[in-house]
Amino acid sequence: MLKMEKKLSRSERIHRTAFIGAIITIIGGFFLSYNYVQAKKVMAYDYMANMFYNGTEVVEIVEEEEEIKPLEDQDLPGDVVDEYVGFLTIPKINLTKGFHDKRSTRNNVDTDLLVVSGSNYPNIEKGNLIIAGHSGTGWNSFFNDLYKLQIGDTAVVSFNGKKYVYSIVNIYQQPKVGKLAIYRDYDKTTLTLITCTNYDSTSQTVYIAELSSVEDIN
Repeated sequence: MLKMEKKLSRSERIHRTAFIGAIITIIGGFFLSYNYVQAKKVMAYDYMANMFYNGTEVVEIVEEEEEIKPLEDQDLPGDVVDEYVGFLTIPKINLTKGFHDKRSTRNNVDTDLLVVSGSNYPNIEKGNLIIAGHSGTGWNSFFNDLYKLQIGDTAVVSFNGKKYVYSIVNIYQQPKVGKLAIYRDYDKTTLTLITCTNYDSTSQTVYIAELSSVEDIN
């Protein structure tokens, strides 16, 4: 009788071990499947983004001073070295902030908004004005509330006597590695805003806005 009880006890242990092994296998399979699905989602997003937009431009976010380059052929107001050449206004988050010319030593993301090298001013048809700013708790976190923006919200750039009104059409994130891809419609005049993702210092959020109207500043 004792021998029978020992055999049953050993059998129970074997079944229990097999059951635990099956549970571990199921859980491991779940996580593998989840990671696979997430990877496929990212691939699908990148594919759709490239399908929807005509092309992709890659920009480098340089925080130190760059070599001074010639201005575009246009009439700029004020002193391009010391004065703001334009203002960015986003009504939803009560933001109004000036920006300097691309060749100014004050065009620096650590002290102001940064007009990214290679971007265009608003009066360039089918161009793209790219502005980067910090998020966080510091005094220079001018883009800290950008995370509140949604598709359809308005951003306004005042430049050279005119107001350029834009509507946000796309919001996406990319890893913070010094460079990022900008997905936009190259048949449209656009504004791109870049900042660190809220509560995530490893990624950046990109806001693409398309020009909807141009008004004279009274």
